[in-house]
Amino acid sequence: MAALRETRTGANAPSARAESGDAVERAKRHLVQPWPLAGSIGTEARALIGEGEGIYITDGDGKQLIDGPAGMWCVNVGHRREELARVMYDQAMALSYNTPWYTMNAPSAELAQRIAAYAPGDLDHVFFTTGGSSAVETALRFMQFYNNVRGRPEKKLILSRGGAYHGSTYLSASLNGRPRDRDWMDGADELIVKLSSPNPFRRPAGLSVEAFADFLVDEFRDTVARVGADRIGAFVGEPVQASGGVIVPPDGYLKRIREICRQNDILYVSDEVVTAFGRLGHVFASEEVFGIEPDMITFAKGVTSGYFPLGGVVISARLMEELRRSNHPDAMFGHGLTYTSHPVGCAVALKNLDLLEGGVLDHARKVAPYFQAQLKTLEELPLVGEVRGAGLMGCVECVADRESRDPLQLDKDVGKRIDAHCHELGLLVRPLINMCVMSPPLIITKQQIDDMVGILHEGISRTMEDLRREGVWRG
Repeated sequence: MAALRETRTGANAPSARAESGDAVERAKRHLVQPWPLAGSIGTEARALIGEGEGIYITDGDGKQLIDGPAGMWCVNVGHRREELARVMYDQAMALSYNTPWYTMNAPSAELAQRIAAYAPGDLDHVFFTTGGSSAVETALRFMQFYNNVRGRPEKKLILSRGGAYHGSTYLSASLNGRPRDRDWMDGADELIVKLSSPNPFRRPAGLSVEAFADFLVDEFRDTVARVGADRIGAFVGEPVQASGGVIVPPDGYLKRIREICRQNDILYVSDEVVTAFGRLGHVFASEEVFGIEPDMITFAKGVTSGYFPLGGVVISARLMEELRRSNHPDAMFGHGLTYTSHPVGCAVALKNLDLLEGGVLDHARKVAPYFQAQLKTLEELPLVGEVRGAGLMGCVECVADRESRDPLQLDKDVGKRIDAHCHELGLLVRPLINMCVMSPPLIITKQQIDDMVGILHEGISRTMEDLRREGVWRG
């Protein structure tokens, strides 16, 4: 591994830069990027990343950057972990693939057992998928199957919330409630009932946070009464709305929603695609952080620290038992993926769990309060309306002024402006319209947090100067 590193960054650096240029041209001609705009679809090249090590990545020009988003919330144990690369190689040499339709492999069985041991309550059955979108899709299709088998074909509606992001497959994307996600895309709207975002920063004027929590719970209860519990199959919610801007709900809100779901036989699906596997300091956050025992938990991203595509759903034993006791023993859950329970992915996830258990989780819990405290210092900047977060995930939200909290008077790409300045200074952030989201690898040190926050401070300061100079913002 060291020899490979020396070759790529040392003597062959000029050819590596030439290769970067070739990659850009190939992308512009042939590669369709995710989430493209119609005006540039199929012709776009994005920032090229060549290497990674620890919390750092290197771009196509050879510039080292702190990987602020940890890839996409996922590189939890850091880049270039030889342990994970070695397991990937060893498992591929032993068994690279098996069909899950009529065979199985040992790593998937072991991983299911270990994940079940961490899940709350009676969640002890695991269905493996290829990522977060397919995990949420699986949970929803399981809900449909469950209610069909139990003779309740009308109980299929799904409750979701503003600000949510649950995936890019047809059904999972239908749940999304972020601005611009659905403007030009179709969805299964007839199956979805949308609720308000649990965002305390955007709560109605005059409401305390406690009163806002009451409002959200009352809205949920009233919606169930209006629509009919006999028609609602599931509620799907992220413990912390990640791509919606790291929305941390009011204290006690999730527990109260869970109780309403239990009272009305509505399956509670906790979408932990982002929050699981250490992002909030635990393998699962639902019970450890928020005190809830859902009926299903979806996961992905950090389960392999992004080294291999893998996701899954942990399902309550109660639901399995009810299906086995039904009057339709021959009913088939007609759902599966070619790469369900992939042996390489499951082997990587097992080693990733070893690393998490071996000190990464402890470190994440210890360093998280410092991370949150240092990020909070950015509120001294006039452009910053709020800094919020939990564990090792945080968001800096910019506003035109703090009194109105209005982001719309700002340039809509203010997040991209900040990201551009930070990139120049040595930090990659994730821009979301008027927000910058941070979720670094869990191995980040206090000194590296200081470096990250210092660059963010300077990047926001430079953006303020740009906006003033252009007359977009007076501060």
